[in-house]
Amino acid sequence: MKFVQIIGFATERLEEMQQLMEEAGQRTEGRTGGPTHRMLLKDRDKPNHYLAVLEFESYEEAMRNSDDPETSKLAEQLGALSFGERVYTNCDVLDSGDLK
Repeated sequence: MKFVQIIGFATERLEEMQQLMEEAGQRTEGRTGGPTHRMLLKDRDKPNHYLAVLEFESYEEAMRNSDDPETSKLAEQLGALSFGERVYTNCDVLDSGDLK
């Protein structure tokens, strides 16, 4: 079953965070088990508030990714660029599809 993790965070340094994400993506290119899809959303009602949506093939793949030292390093770097509490929401995907 596909799995999605949603991470809510606040930052005034989004460009720096995006640069770190791009660099991490280049370092892990070709690695299996990481996210299969990602989205970055900006909350229109809360300044400097964002949601990162990461899709994985399964919960187990997501947990293996979380245990990877590269993931831990990136999370630490991103945390240093954000303020307030990060909120994690873990979801099993029951249904998904494109709408016409």
